[in-house]
Amino acid sequence: MNRTGSTTRIGLLGTGPWAVATHAPALAAHPGVDFVGVWGRRPEAAAALAGEHGVAVYEDADALFADCDAVAFALPPDVQAPLAIRAAQAGCHLLLDKPVATSVAAARELAEAAERARVASVVFLTLRFAKETAAWVAQQAAVDGWFTGRAQWYGSLFTPGAESNPYAASPWRGEKGALWDVGPHALAVLTGVLGEVTALTAAAGPGDTAHLILRHTSGASSTADLSFTAPPGAAGVKVSVLGEAGRAVMPGWGGALDAFGAALDALLSAARTGVPHPCDVRFGARITELLADAEAQLGRG
Repeated sequence: MNRTGSTTRIGLLGTGPWAVATHAPALAAHPGVDFVGVWGRRPEAAAALAGEHGVAVYEDADALFADCDAVAFALPPDVQAPLAIRAAQAGCHLLLDKPVATSVAAARELAEAAERARVASVVFLTLRFAKETAAWVAQQAAVDGWFTGRAQWYGSLFTPGAESNPYAASPWRGEKGALWDVGPHALAVLTGVLGEVTALTAAAGPGDTAHLILRHTSGASSTADLSFTAPPGAAGVKVSVLGEAGRAVMPGWGGALDAFGAALDALLSAARTGVPHPCDVRFGARITELLADAEAQLGRG
């Protein structure tokens, strides 16, 4: 797996708030990796982030790929996808952000590139890797007889006063809304418990609000309510499933640093064993297909 040394050499692409707060600190702290360097679309930001962690700054993404066994992405989805294809072609394992792309064609092309190159991949879906929520998903998936599930993800990212949120200025979030940003989280949890989605119906609510009705391979149905334009008093996240065992409510979770570390562990394991992780790039491509279907039904594509 390693081109040099006993630890996995990994690079980071991206310099935004997510990279600064989560990716770079987690990579620097992980004992199983050698954090090689940073590439970003803003050279001055890449230099600052690299300097903070004592790693190299790269002006050329392909040069970073050449020096690494794996790369982590903290980029907008449609910037991520073509770069990740190049990374896979260079033989790098992929730790991807969600969604992997907002185009079905780009998501499928990325999945196919990773498979051709035989590189491991993991999509960082926080709730599938945070200790508390990952354990809850696994526990509920082992229970038979779930009848329905519900995910509510209401935020007020774009309401007055939200400028203090570093993600409120994100152009792709402003364009795509909650469906594409938090929709992957909701789908990852619901499918993790209830099985693959076999049918999807979408309806629009106020602002960017999207209501999804899902049917799963288990026979259960579920709903996902997603919004970044909810009133502040309505904001919050709640996921529950109901069935023969009663009601199970997803617990809260800690910060993203530990969850990202767990995703990195999962990538290292998949690369070492050759066994794909459930949240690999093919799963990420399926999420893009579902979200694109919903977007088309909402008339927002």
